[in-house]
Amino acid sequence: MSAPAGAEVRVEGAAKSFGGVVALRDASLRVAAGEAVAITGRSGSGKSTLLALIGGLEQPDRGRVLIDGGALWRQKALAHARREVVGFVFQRHLLLEALSARANVEVPLIGAGVHRAERRRRALELLEEVGLADRAEHLPSELSGGERQRVAVARALVNNPRLLLADEPTGALDSLTSERVLDLLFRLRDQHGTTMIVVSYDAAVGARADRTVTLLDGTLAAEQSLTPAPTAGDESLRRTALRPGSPAANAGAADGSPVDTSSGAADGSPRDTSSGVAAEGGA
Repeated sequence: MSAPAGAEVRVEGAAKSFGGVVALRDASLRVAAGEAVAITGRSGSGKSTLLALIGGLEQPDRGRVLIDGGALWRQKALAHARREVVGFVFQRHLLLEALSARANVEVPLIGAGVHRAERRRRALELLEEVGLADRAEHLPSELSGGERQRVAVARALVNNPRLLLADEPTGALDSLTSERVLDLLFRLRDQHGTTMIVVSYDAAVGARADRTVTLLDGTLAAEQSLTPAPTAGDESLRRTALRPGSPAANAGAADGSPVDTSSGAADGSPRDTSSGVAAEGGA
């Protein structure tokens, strides 16, 4: 498979409520192209909601989500993102029980208008890549939990997404199977250059990611990366420098100064550095 370039993600001042319950409040996040970010936090802190906003499954009540500088919530941009940019892996595999592993992997390609022979070729190629070539014609009921989740990973990757979103991908698996699925996700991310955002309680995810973002009561509380924290004078939200050589570190200024990923100006007003036209969330 050809390696897609990862997508840059920016969330700026996003807020979301459900029936009066606040899930996110003024959340801002930047993920560099090709970066792997883990999102953690207590149950109800807004992790899955943030992932849903980034993937276009939910619309923010306020704020905006930008992919490569363009607003996600424009009709054409949203359809394009869902079809060609974003791949999802959920805690539950959500496979169609009446379809074989191969046919499940092919499903996203049907909506993209890919010819049957090409769908089959690409599905088999992905199943081989995740180690399930010999299980291609088996139904989900004939697969183990780990095998079903690997089929789900193959399905998420079949459209060559530039952004892979995973919501508790190992939450329903035992420790050994969890490790194998994480090995697979991060290996494929390294091979394809895909940007990856993973919501997880699993400490092993944070250990493998370029950095970890913690959500607390709907807001970004802290970040951690693989290097020690800089001086207290640095931006409070970005409390640690990014790993040298990581995609986000490479996005810094030419003089080596830390990258400024804040979405607001010094006076707190929004700042739009995108090349696209951003659509405000909500009516």
